[in-house]
Amino acid sequence: MAKRYRPSKQVTAKRAAGTRASKGHLAARIVTILAIVVVLALLVTVVGGFIYYRSVKLPDPNKDFTSETTTLYYRDGTTKLGELSVQNRTVVDYSKISENMKNAAIAAEDRTFWTNRGISPRGIGRSLVAIARGEDLQGGSTITQQYIKIRYLTSDQTVTRKLHELALAVKISTELSKEEILAGYLNTVYFGRGAYGVERAAEVFFNTTADKLTVPQAALLASMINNPSGLDPANGDAAKQALVERYDYVLDGMAQAGTISQADHDASYDKLPDLVAGTQSNTYGGPNGFLISMVVKELKDNGLTDAQINGGGLKVITTFDPTMQAAAIKTAQDYTAKTIESARTSQDPKSLHAAIASVAVGTGEVYALYGGPDYVTSQLNWGTTARPAASTFKAWALIAGLEQGYGLNTTLTGNTFTPKGDNVPVHNDGDVNYGRVSLLRATSYSMNTAFTDLVTRMNNGPAAVVKAANDAGVPTSDGWDLNNRIALGTAQVSPLSNATGFATIANDGQRNTTHVVKEVRDATDKVIYQGKTDATAAIDPTIARNAQTALESVVTSGTGRSAQALNREVIAKTGTKDVGEQTTAAWFVGATKQISTAVMYVAGDGNQDLNPYSASGDFDSSTYPADTWLDYMETVMQGLPKESFSGLNTVKSSASSDEQAADDEASAAAPRTSVRAQNLPTSVPIRPTAFTPAPAPSTPAARQTPADQPVQTPQASAQTEQPADGEGAQNQQARTAPLAPQR
Repeated sequence: MAKRYRPSKQVTAKRAAGTRASKGHLAARIVTILAIVVVLALLVTVVGGFIYYRSVKLPDPNKDFTSETTTLYYRDGTTKLGELSVQNRTVVDYSKISENMKNAAIAAEDRTFWTNRGISPRGIGRSLVAIARGEDLQGGSTITQQYIKIRYLTSDQTVTRKLHELALAVKISTELSKEEILAGYLNTVYFGRGAYGVERAAEVFFNTTADKLTVPQAALLASMINNPSGLDPANGDAAKQALVERYDYVLDGMAQAGTISQADHDASYDKLPDLVAGTQSNTYGGPNGFLISMVVKELKDNGLTDAQINGGGLKVITTFDPTMQAAAIKTAQDYTAKTIESARTSQDPKSLHAAIASVAVGTGEVYALYGGPDYVTSQLNWGTTARPAASTFKAWALIAGLEQGYGLNTTLTGNTFTPKGDNVPVHNDGDVNYGRVSLLRATSYSMNTAFTDLVTRMNNGPAAVVKAANDAGVPTSDGWDLNNRIALGTAQVSPLSNATGFATIANDGQRNTTHVVKEVRDATDKVIYQGKTDATAAIDPTIARNAQTALESVVTSGTGRSAQALNREVIAKTGTKDVGEQTTAAWFVGATKQISTAVMYVAGDGNQDLNPYSASGDFDSSTYPADTWLDYMETVMQGLPKESFSGLNTVKSSASSDEQAADDEASAAAPRTSVRAQNLPTSVPIRPTAFTPAPAPSTPAARQTPADQPVQTPQASAQTEQPADGEGAQNQQARTAPLAPQR
């Protein structure tokens, strides 16, 4: 066998050395090539940047700056809702601006202004990274950066615009003096109330001129730069408190910089100077001022600045329908006037508040909202103010129960009883005892006892009810206490939120984000924002359709029968919040397959008694709120096709024929003070703007009907205490009566 050759150790070492040398040479060549590429790239960048830098021209702060009127339109894009600020600016020389104002602006916005380079190397690095990622350059922390941002009121997000903005920031910081930058900034920045520049701000806020601004006046104006509308004390106590905090911060900065004495600081601290009375422009007058305020808030919540909104020449197309809004205003004002007229005692017309909120099923667009007669007089929007939801909140206990397997045929107690671990009995309205009832019938007649029984029996019942409401788009507010009586309606909900929640049920459990802005176009007609109409699966469709069936029975055989006059399929819930002998809130919430509308009545500050406004002394949800809802919906549904709920094809009544006859007899015997029957002026028919509703499923889902779950019905309690919350019992004498609907 031939002997295999093996190289000597010396040969092996030489070969290894040669390989390492070869690899070393290759690595060196790669490094050299990379270095050359980097150097060339840097040269190209530097040369290109220099050329671009040289081509950029500085804007003239006086000639180039303009602001354009922002116009708001209804959803049709042509009917004007209102206009926001037209430019209101007077340019003054640096020498005509008081030292107090200059020092205050620096203390508020850029305390190193006199020593920084306008934009720091670190800031440039962050900007370059933002450009590389395709992100927007964020609001600058220096006055120089803010000044550049003011120059570009449009929201163009192109790389070219971002590079141009960065080049301007660098160029301004090197070619203009600090005095020129500060003067340009103070002559263009927005202070609120339509005032651009310090001269107009001095006049609008203090009826003086920029050169005469005192220390506290200058500190207040400098504070306003941060958030002009949010810090304007004319916008309420919260805005005033926020302004005081910002104002004190500015005074602290001035004292730390030595531009005011400690004595001047202490004399002004926590003491806002007197302002010229703040008034809203005519744009905000009347009921539509609430709509404009909601639009402005939504724009700000989505990243638009005060300067853009007020002077960016935007075209804002809202979701509001002009004919539906007109109907909401007319219906609310007609019924409040008629109610005052028919009240058993003389009442102040300004103390009765009707609110209407109407939402598109399937898109979340707000079609109409009535929050009050005049925004300028009072900025409290009753359409977005949460008050106790009363029995309308039972809708969420219904859904929570369905989600845990309690079917519409589940048996619950309809009699007065005291829940386990409690010492106060639960009553139905009028202390009526119904015996054993189904969940369907309990919903139809709004039985307090049955819903308390349901919540008690569910797994983590109170939390499940809250989750069901949240899932439907109803946000948690005051009074959402986790107890077994949560379905009875101490939880506070706004009309807009209630309309949103019922829209989710009507849309087979698909939730939409409620919004008031459909589209925004900038001064170049480019779309810069669109409201989101996409739906999210929030409630199982089978659950939602069972809920539709139960809530439809409220209309066909229960407390909401007046809605039958609409001659359409309607899901609805009534609610009357009683506290002792007083009624503090009355509701009617109902939806067709296309539109969900909530009506709420409150009095005074929202906590006063409604009963004195009723001719009968009993302000009931099935009268005033129901009539208001019906008249409004009769108008806005004109011209829309009749559509059916997919869940409403099996159960049309929650009672047997004998029970229904008793119900009808009791309902006929019960007094009802319907303001519809009191010669109310007929609304002018108007046709709403057409919209495309969400498509209905092709085949209804199987209905969930688990086996009936019997429960022992407790004996009626002999106690006569009022329930702690929920629908109050007007008659404390326990009795078994014909099936009169609850409130």
